[in-house]
Amino acid sequence: MNFSENAEESYFFSQPHQPFFLLAFINAIITMLIFMLSYKGILHLGISPQNFHAYSMLYLIFTPAFIAFLFTTFPRFSSTPAIEKKVYMRIFSLYYIGAVLFGLGSIVSPFLAYTGMFILLIAHSMVFSILKDIYTMTTMPDKHDLFWILSAMGFGFLSHILYLVGSLFFEPLIQFATQTGIYLYLFLLTFSVAQRMVPFFSHCMYARDDRFVKRVALLLLAHVVLETLYPHSSFPVDLALAFYIGKEILRWELPFPNPNPLLWILHLALYWIPVAFLFGAMSNLTALVGDASFLFLDIHVLMLGFVFTILIGFGTRVTIGHSGNMMQATMWEKVLFNWTQVVVVMRIFVSVAAAFGWNFMILFDISATVWMIMFILWGIRFFAVLVNGKKLV
Repeated sequence: MNFSENAEESYFFSQPHQPFFLLAFINAIITMLIFMLSYKGILHLGISPQNFHAYSMLYLIFTPAFIAFLFTTFPRFSSTPAIEKKVYMRIFSLYYIGAVLFGLGSIVSPFLAYTGMFILLIAHSMVFSILKDIYTMTTMPDKHDLFWILSAMGFGFLSHILYLVGSLFFEPLIQFATQTGIYLYLFLLTFSVAQRMVPFFSHCMYARDDRFVKRVALLLLAHVVLETLYPHSSFPVDLALAFYIGKEILRWELPFPNPNPLLWILHLALYWIPVAFLFGAMSNLTALVGDASFLFLDIHVLMLGFVFTILIGFGTRVTIGHSGNMMQATMWEKVLFNWTQVVVVMRIFVSVAAAFGWNFMILFDISATVWMIMFILWGIRFFAVLVNGKKLV
């Protein structure tokens, strides 16, 4: 399907963040419902529920959401012209088709699912190419943040290739692809944006250390290598990341707690980072010396506490700011931001229950449900803003 003709006069397609946010958040609801039903044995998939869940989170939810943000802000960061509508619409068309084929194919035919994955990989390559061209085009002398954003997107494209190859030919490769996708792609991408934008939004002045993100990236690379070679052996690296990132965040002197919900949601997301890596060190060390399994506690705290929370914060800011609405948080936004933390805490409860050998399926159902409620509520509030520019009250 090509949306170019319909997009000519449509407000919905007039800015890149609008269709990509809508697609990402609809995917968040649908894929979680499919995963929940398949994990409980109600729905039988052509691929494993765990692989379906990992791929969906990495490339159907977070990737389109951050494309929405980057296609809006990356040209501004680099002082280059905005991305043309016909360019981002081609990519959106591929993401839409790929998401539909992957979702349906996972239920009815692995061939359709893999076809969808291949289409999504092509779209991902186009995204990386566009960002690389913008990076090359810019005449800005300071490309530090642009470099790390682009590098993270490159790791994302690499992880996507590895995931598809692993799915088709060598399944053990999926583990490495997932680790790369989580730490060197989504976390590094999100953190590269956050360490630039959150202090700026918060009016915090500090001397930037150009070695900081590079050192974080090297530690993340060490984590991925250790986890690939010997699972659960990365706990020393996780401790180093918790200390190093936590120390740097404190150096920024963010005004937290903050009366402005549009700021405190971003600050809270950053504070989850050292907590997530401490959880990672704890769960990995526990798995090495004992039999307890925390059911991917470290990954979920990092992805939900930081990436998901800041995605909702950034996504809300971009949606409000680019629709002509006042940049302010009403009771709606306060409820949504607080609900993000319900999602995080419920997922922690699932992992703790699993570690103690308790039956965690009721908690799993609740955790999946509060996730879907989060995106349903966000859609009720903002989908009309994305589609037709509704003014908020």
